[in-house]
Amino acid sequence: MKTKTRARVFLVDDHAVVRAGLTSLLSAEPDMEVCGEAATAVQALERIPTSAPDLLILDLSLGAGSGLSLLKDLRTRHPAIPVLVLSIHDEQLYAERVLHLGAMGYVMKQEAADTLRSAAREVLAGRIHVSPRMKETLIASVAGRSPGGSVSPVGRLTNREMEVFELIGRGIGTRSIARRLCLSVKTIETHRANIKEKLGLENATQLVAHAVRHFPER
Repeated sequence: MKTKTRARVFLVDDHAVVRAGLTSLLSAEPDMEVCGEAATAVQALERIPTSAPDLLILDLSLGAGSGLSLLKDLRTRHPAIPVLVLSIHDEQLYAERVLHLGAMGYVMKQEAADTLRSAAREVLAGRIHVSPRMKETLIASVAGRSPGGSVSPVGRLTNREMEVFELIGRGIGTRSIARRLCLSVKTIETHRANIKEKLGLENATQLVAHAVRHFPER
């Protein structure tokens, strides 16, 4: 009898305990196996070619680098590998954004294990996975309207501004943000100013407080 090939899954998460948990969860399935893992964007780009995954599960909040930036790089370098984003952040903040960048699905880490397994299989089958609530939001967006009102101010931030906003919320200073994103301090200061303007914030204190509410330190 011919043995069915198991789908190869690559994990990108900066927490070793999360990677271990995901490996245990997915490897227990008869149709999936973990073929590799990485803690940073650099490691991921180095290891993916030799791991030859069928699916990549990506955490947006990496300790070094940016999940959004990595997602953009993956779409350029490995467009055939589907990406499922697994994040602590509410899907209303990021789901539509990552789908526009090429991800095939979004699951919050707070969801049950069955949700992740189901999402992985959906994406492996070539389908997009988001929650029922997010599907309504996406349909409304395509129809040119937003359920419950207009787009939130945070939703108007560019991808780069969103990266900076998240890092501010995680307690990271301007110079450290510049190093992580490989940008100049002046550029980060410009992004901070743009974020304040878009969110209607008057000063740096309000910016930090607002960012912390959305992205508390992990």
